[in-house]
Amino acid sequence: MKVGFIGLGIMGKPMARHLINGGHTVYLFSRSGVTQDMIDAGGKSCTNAKDVAHNADVIITMVPDTPDVEKVLFGRDGVAAGLSTDHGTGKIVVDMSSISPIETKQFAARINKMQCEYIDAPVSGGEVGAKNAALTIMCGGSEAAFAKVMPLFDLLGKNITLVGGVGSGQTCKVANQIIVALTIEAVGEALLFASKAGADPARVRQALMGGFANSRILEVHGERMVKRTFTPGFRIELHQKDLNLALSGARALGISLPNTATAQELFNSCVAHGGAAWDHSAMVRALEMMANHEVAKAA
Repeated sequence: MKVGFIGLGIMGKPMARHLINGGHTVYLFSRSGVTQDMIDAGGKSCTNAKDVAHNADVIITMVPDTPDVEKVLFGRDGVAAGLSTDHGTGKIVVDMSSISPIETKQFAARINKMQCEYIDAPVSGGEVGAKNAALTIMCGGSEAAFAKVMPLFDLLGKNITLVGGVGSGQTCKVANQIIVALTIEAVGEALLFASKAGADPARVRQALMGGFANSRILEVHGERMVKRTFTPGFRIELHQKDLNLALSGARALGISLPNTATAQELFNSCVAHGGAAWDHSAMVRALEMMANHEVAKAA
């Protein structure tokens, strides 16, 4: 396929490389510039998102937040400008960012008016999942459009699900981020309790991994907490954004998400101490500050 990929950050760059390695012609654009290694790998650098959309049949966006997606799609020299020619008819826009489900539906309606399909396909799995082509991909859109882009998703992830219509993928991702945040908090509390009580947190983690408390968060982020490796990964400021979507959505739906709100306050505490760019496993540091005790000392 002729594929466009916009956004070459921690996640986007390895994802785009998998598409290149899969034999597709991949047109690239990033506001920070397309690096030479991506061009050497076979990617084709474009001057703006408009050029990407003009050249590609499937256009993938992978940027940080809702305003970024809107700018890439509808801003000056954006994707919509490239679709507005006769070449735009029948193309598919796939947003793999994690953004507002409500605004996703609005973006889709604008793209649909240009006789193009829209799929929201946020991912979970972080940098490791992106590099290993092992992402979980949660999709919203038509079955026909989903079937067309499935060969691309197969190069990027392992667990790929069409959840429902447009916006369903983003709703699923918000639910995912609620679970991840609350599980990080639980693992942090557990290891902090064990450490303060005098047990070796590394051995406690190892023991728990053999029981019902096991999870990927305990496995991966529990290790980060013990080894003090808080380089992202997935930045706290991005998880804050996702929990903002959860909490604003909860207000709109008239429901309460009390523990999600608590997790967000712990992230807020980390940011207040300069931790916006820490990995989200560093939520444990907010708990440690309240306890005046660290799970473990840095090596």
